[in-house]
Amino acid sequence: MTAATERHAFLITFLKELREQIIQTFETLEPKARFEKKAWEHSGGGGGEIGLLRGDVFEKAAVNFSAVHGPVFPGPDGKGPFFATGVSLITHMKNPHAPTVHMNIRYIETEDRHWFGGGYDLTPMGFPYEEDARHFHDTAKGALDPYGADLYPSFSEKAKQYFYIPHRKKERGVGGIFFDHFNTGDFERDFSMWRNVGKTFTDAVMPIYQKRSKTPFSEEDRDIQASLRAHYVEFNLIYDRGTKFGFQSGGNPEAILCSMPPTAKW
Repeated sequence: MTAATERHAFLITFLKELREQIIQTFETLEPKARFEKKAWEHSGGGGGEIGLLRGDVFEKAAVNFSAVHGPVFPGPDGKGPFFATGVSLITHMKNPHAPTVHMNIRYIETEDRHWFGGGYDLTPMGFPYEEDARHFHDTAKGALDPYGADLYPSFSEKAKQYFYIPHRKKERGVGGIFFDHFNTGDFERDFSMWRNVGKTFTDAVMPIYQKRSKTPFSEEDRDIQASLRAHYVEFNLIYDRGTKFGFQSGGNPEAILCSMPPTAKW
């Protein structure tokens, strides 16, 4: 087994364990529904698994895993063969007062370089709560501070820039953290930071869901939620790099489009 093969196996093991922990945590909010899983294969090699939940609390939640490779990297960031693996998730809640959340952590390796990327961000669907945003950001800051006081301010600002919808002239939500092409030259430290982002995700969002999923709501609230979901669709289809990379690299369209809400209104 080569050093690269060992590294890939190590990363895949962590990501699969993280994904399963998130799935089990989400299911604690559902009285009956459970994630349904569907495997898929990549044309170049490898593949992934879609995990989809439709329940009483999560109108739709997707927690997906992928580990793919191919002969030619689909972009300007590297050359030759590539390996890419990650966990990506999205939630669309039945209660409009419970925000949508997105998380992704990924690792990409090409012939001449490698990098880590990811983050998590919160999108209220018409009903923002300052205390929820503060808790979400405080958790993200706590995850990053052990690796440098500069990381949270930098990654938070990058989230503001990345999750901006130009044609709506607004941020997609209340932010979070975002990073890409992260490589300090110290693989172990970079991996540790990246892993901590993934492991703290449920700490950031579950207290919010435990509280907001019980908030009374009306049909008018649902209409507002549907209108805000439309903005989410627009961002993901027009601007999101992950969506673009997924299609360019030959990913599974069903997995890529799991981020779409079950309903939206224009």
